Amino acid sequence: MKNKVLLFSFFLLYASIPTNAREIGLGYYKHKGTCSCSDAESIVKSVVEEALNKDRGVGAGLIRLLFHDCFVGGCDGSVLLDESDRNPYPEKKARNNIGLRGFEVIDEAKSRLEKHCPGVVSCADILVFAARDAVEILNGIGYSVTAGRLDSKVSSASEADQILPPPTFDRQQLEDLFVNKKGLTVEDLVVLSGAHTIGRSHCSSFTNRLYPDIDPTLDEDFANKTLRKQCPENAYVDGVVNLDHVTENALDGQYYTNVLDLKTVFFSDWSLLTSQETRDLVVEYATKPGVWEKDFAVSMPKLSNLNVITNPAEGEIRKSCRAVNSYY
Repeated sequence: MKNKVLLFSFFLLYASIPTNAREIGLGYYKHKGTCSCSDAESIVKSVVEEALNKDRGVGAGLIRLLFHDCFVGGCDGSVLLDESDRNPYPEKKARNNIGLRGFEVIDEAKSRLEKHCPGVVSCADILVFAARDAVEILNGIGYSVTAGRLDSKVSSASEADQILPPPTFDRQQLEDLFVNKKGLTVEDLVVLSGAHTIGRSHCSSFTNRLYPDIDPTLDEDFANKTLRKQCPENAYVDGVVNLDHVTENALDGQYYTNVLDLKTVFFSDWSLLTSQETRDLVVEYATKPGVWEKDFAVSMPKLSNLNVITNPAEGEIRKSCRAVNSYY
């Protein structure tokens, strides 16, 4: 009898553990049931449109935010968590996450969605939608993304600094990360690097290429007349520069021309020229209009699906994108 009671108790405990009740897919929030929120994607898009109408640079921030979220643990909204007494060093505190922006856009979208359909749309999905919408608004590149992700309950600055590629990475290090560790392809690596055609960087991320001597992988004239003027040696304030000095507010293929001309700020960008495979892709995207945009619309959904959480035993729908639910 005692064994039967223990067995029954174990059964009740096991039955109370949430199982994988979510099936990620296109139009996830449009179906009927507890996960229904048919206007979810349109609500997020309206928030993104409002933000980019005020500052187009926020679009670059949202795209970068997605990359930095998905590469650390997966596309789980972990990069959105603030520091707390329980976790004083979340991903936002990582050295490699300096200058991330767009958090307020995600907050506003979450606020509107919680009023419209509370407890339904995850922060991870909101970020994926927002990055997709920013790409479309900036360039007209359209692609579909799945939904149904759950939000992570953990966030680690040390993990982010271990995983996210710094601007000093060479091509082999980038390939090892993208291909061997993340399951993407060399083409995805080159395609997604093209997001550096928009956005900004802190001078401290590349001044090692300017001082004391100009790195031979940089165009000397560009380094002297542009970068050194914007980033003086031993400057008191860490300034910022546009990643693309030609079409700074456009999400386009100009980045690849800049790479070929040795006029990109990061060493990692130049390193794409160090193998025949990656160099050929750079040349193709620089010389064939529209090809990069088409491939970008393929690589971004792949990025958005990295290691998503769908099991309620492992994730949740946060009430606020800045804190786990247990905080409340």
